[in-house]
Amino acid sequence: MATVTSAEPRVEPLDQYNRQLLANVHPTDWINPEPRGRYHLVVVGAGTAGLVSASIAGGLGARVALIERHLMGGDCLNVGCVPSKAMISAARSWQAAADSSRRFGGPGVAGGGSFADAMQRMRRLRAGISPVDSARRFRDLGVDVFLDEGRFTGPDSVMVGDKVLRFRRAVIATGARAAPPPIPGLERTGYLTNETIFGLTELPGHLLVIGAGPIGCEMAQAFARYGARVTVINQAAHILPREDVDAGQIVQRAMEGHGVQFLHQAEVRRAESRDGRRVLHVERDGRTEEIVGDRILVATGRAANVEGLGLEAAGVRWERSGVTVDDRMQTSNPRIYAVGDIASKYHFTHAADAQARLVIGNALFFGLGGGKASRLVIPWATYTTPELAHVGMSQRDAIAAGHQVHTITVPLHEVDRAVLDGQEEGFFRVHLEKGSDRILGATLVAEHAGDMIGEIVLAMTAGLGLGKIGSTIHPYPTQAEVFRKAADSWRRTRLTPAAKRVFQWFFEVVR
Repeated sequence: MATVTSAEPRVEPLDQYNRQLLANVHPTDWINPEPRGRYHLVVVGAGTAGLVSASIAGGLGARVALIERHLMGGDCLNVGCVPSKAMISAARSWQAAADSSRRFGGPGVAGGGSFADAMQRMRRLRAGISPVDSARRFRDLGVDVFLDEGRFTGPDSVMVGDKVLRFRRAVIATGARAAPPPIPGLERTGYLTNETIFGLTELPGHLLVIGAGPIGCEMAQAFARYGARVTVINQAAHILPREDVDAGQIVQRAMEGHGVQFLHQAEVRRAESRDGRRVLHVERDGRTEEIVGDRILVATGRAANVEGLGLEAAGVRWERSGVTVDDRMQTSNPRIYAVGDIASKYHFTHAADAQARLVIGNALFFGLGGGKASRLVIPWATYTTPELAHVGMSQRDAIAAGHQVHTITVPLHEVDRAVLDGQEEGFFRVHLEKGSDRILGATLVAEHAGDMIGEIVLAMTAGLGLGKIGSTIHPYPTQAEVFRKAADSWRRTRLTPAAKRVFQWFFEVVR
């Protein structure tokens, strides 16, 4: 046996909750096991993709080794989904309290809240969830857990510390990290990313956010609701550039209502510190202006964690965007697969989970029970208020793929429950194969869009058309009625002039 040699990861602040977190996901007293012969599966990386791969394979009786150099649970538990949604839920609660009197005749709220308490709640909840991803839990599942650097030394071997693990199959699941842009002076000035922002204990007076993608928008709105002044510097013309423009505009209006300021088509040319504050020199409309704030959040992109893995020794092809895989998630080395952010354009926890389940069948059972990544129906959601969820193709993508598209849009102000909830800003948009009810893609902007979009994902996965959704009885009043309304709209298009004349003739005959 050998004691873990990797340094204890830095997690701030080092209070009782973060100590509890570290005791689960990177215990300092961990002793790496002795290798057990040739493993059926070696998994490099213990984020969502790696944990799911290891737990399923181990549960089926395979001999499995799991390697993690940093924190078990990866981004999702430590610096992604879990802490961000805890922060967002608290910020929503603060906003609801502030809105209660003005919007609903509720009790008035005086004074501010405690950002420190909200962040402590986040750390407490994260620590409480962490045993599910812990080293001890996976050891108890029969998985050999190695907390150390791992690198391939050949096509069927990985070295961890001074130990060599041999494998029949391997999965690379090392994920991705924040990738700050090359802005002169930024490193010296200092900045936050999603990997460090959850360590804050004091609310910045003015937060400067570089980037208007999902992370930038979610954090900008949350911090504005906590009471910070927030400015978003966006290089593009619109926020959330992957989404329909009008969908993003609804989210932007809501954010502006909470005090967020946007600078669009703006380029950060330089960063500096001045009198204890951060200064960004921003160019837009041919002019340069200084934006002064207290902290900078960089939310502009991700870089695949491919360094130091020894991929060349393993015969695994890779590029800057990540490891190259085929539709079965297999690399150029047929023994090795890659899943999650390291090998996919979908940088979502649920996508990594789905790909890991697919890979077990492909890697260990000769493709039986596995499948192709291209067949996965993967939704996504941005957890602003309102939320913005999407699945499948956009209208532009569908047309480019050669489809004739029939698009239906139902605004939420036509849905009684949305009006009653005061949440009528939004819409449901569905793209159908023209002449049928086959769903090609859909976008939903609504308060709980992330929860609601699952009905459309199920329909697309099961090959059910919009008509089947229209035949489904939804409780009244619920916002999910927007799906039935879309189906009703599609049915009305089937009433052609010829069909209408037949019905008129029928009712003339039948008296």
